[in-house]
Amino acid sequence: MAETILIVDDELDMLELLELIILDKTPYRVSTTNNPLEALQMLANQAFDLLITDLRMPALGGLEVVREVRAKYPDLPVIVITAYGSSESAEEAIRAGAYDYITKPFRKEHILISIDRAMEWRKMKMELAALKKTGPTSAPAG
Repeated sequence: MAETILIVDDELDMLELLELIILDKTPYRVSTTNNPLEALQMLANQAFDLLITDLRMPALGGLEVVREVRAKYPDLPVIVITAYGSSESAEEAIRAGAYDYITKPFRKEHILISIDRAMEWRKMKMELAALKKTGPTSAPAG
């Protein structure tokens, strides 16, 4: 089953653009919402492999979304995108647990590389967790 990305941005044009880029250039499925509170509800009801969130949104900002996701879904990578980028907000987003921080306007290749790296990171985290569950294996006698 294809991995699924949830995108939350209060700008409908940005949601459409990201969805088109991802569907055109990757095998991933995409769900979108322009409401960060709905995004949190969607995360509670369905498994996602990546979250892309805008930084500045009404009702709930991207940093709050990152903190909520970190608390409830620690293995879910979050990419923060913003038109109001600064080194301070980038540091704060990464400190809050964001996987990456991208400023708008962004190059299509930049977002695609970030998505692929985040998906690979998640896959490795899941494999590591599975290995930890199986416990140490003994070396064959020889």
